[in-house]
Amino acid sequence: MLISPADTAPITMAKPSVYYVCTACGTRSLKWQGQCSDCGAWNSLTESTSRPPAAREATPIHSLADIDESPDERLETGVAELDRVLGGGIVPGSAALIGGDPGIGKSTLMLQALANLAGKVPALYVSAEESAAQIAARARRLGLAPGQLSVLVESRLEQIIGAVASARPRALVVDSIQMIVSPDLPSAAGSVAQVRECAQRLISIAKATGLAVFLIGHVTKEGSLAGPRVLEHMVDTVLYFQSEVASRYRIVRAVKNRYGPVSEIGVFAMTAGGLKEIQNPSAMFLSGQKRAAPGSVVTVAREGSRSLLVEIQALVDDTQALNPRRITVGLEQNRLAMLLAALHRHVGVTMGGQDVFINVVGGLRIDETAADLPAMLASVSSLRDSVIPCDTVAFGEIGLSGELRPVSFGTERLQDAAKHGFRRAIVPEANAPKQQLRDIKVIAAATLAEAIEKTF
Repeated sequence: MLISPADTAPITMAKPSVYYVCTACGTRSLKWQGQCSDCGAWNSLTESTSRPPAAREATPIHSLADIDESPDERLETGVAELDRVLGGGIVPGSAALIGGDPGIGKSTLMLQALANLAGKVPALYVSAEESAAQIAARARRLGLAPGQLSVLVESRLEQIIGAVASARPRALVVDSIQMIVSPDLPSAAGSVAQVRECAQRLISIAKATGLAVFLIGHVTKEGSLAGPRVLEHMVDTVLYFQSEVASRYRIVRAVKNRYGPVSEIGVFAMTAGGLKEIQNPSAMFLSGQKRAAPGSVVTVAREGSRSLLVEIQALVDDTQALNPRRITVGLEQNRLAMLLAALHRHVGVTMGGQDVFINVVGGLRIDETAADLPAMLASVSSLRDSVIPCDTVAFGEIGLSGELRPVSFGTERLQDAAKHGFRRAIVPEANAPKQQLRDIKVIAAATLAEAIEKTF
């Protein structure tokens, strides 16, 4: 057998390459510089290393026709509102990211869900921010049954992976991903490189072993998840925990979900005994509506697979400044200016000398165009000091030419309004049912002017 000189050459391992990552935007650079060339942040580049990939066996290629299409086995958390947002429960092998403001209840919700799961399957709660005594005290305060729930207080990634390998849990919560560090990277905890590396390792374990992973994340001042943007692309589900200031109600919203509908919400109330589920959110949002008053209209908003009845209030008053103000809470402010222009052009109602304030009661934010018509009806009601009856609901999109455009799930919205005792509905013509509903009178209108005339 002939041996070539190349076969006798010493084997050398490739050295890890060094690069620099911007902690603000995640841009990579081959050399350090004072200012990031992408986002312009100063002194934000941190050193990181990339190791050469290890030799692996070739991954087999499959045909879609040969793959067994079996339904996903879901684990119910015992928290119905959380299961609704997840699409029916936790899918084994999935990774979910939940973020929210400090103190909003992320750890409380995950501890409640994991304690319920621990009675069915082994579960592990990893905390890098609290001690074991603090977690135990919270569990006792919430009245949770510990079951098989195990707690690990650790921030080092290798120790967490070792604990997962030995305990073999079916569900894992990491609180929080920004506090986990890997010794392979020289950067500090919370940096872009650390968050990306630690999340990737945990997600890889989840996909390989069928472990369901929940990563709790911090948010920035703007309300977005801290860390690299790629983190939201790596996970299967992204949940946002939202709440208005000084409000006891919490909303969990799914902005990404590979196993269920997007924009689904779950509603909770923060109490001394933890987070309590709100099975009928419409009753919560309408709880303050005691009597009819000018500038108040109820609409039917659609969030995921459920309809929510919320009150939209408007206040139109003579301006005390040179420029009238247009302020909205819960609606898009730029859209209000457009709707007021359509109201003036096609109906002849002008509010050029008045301040217009629009508020969605209950702290809910409505992003769909179904709130156009009720917002304008409430504004006209406040301007004329005319009352719209309490048993009236309205929804519909307003076009720039003054026409009323239909919205999705019109029949479902009407049926849900009838279930809550509403007896009259102002809707676009295309949303009017072919047969009149039994418990609610539907008044259809083709234009904004016609809707205002029929309402008042």
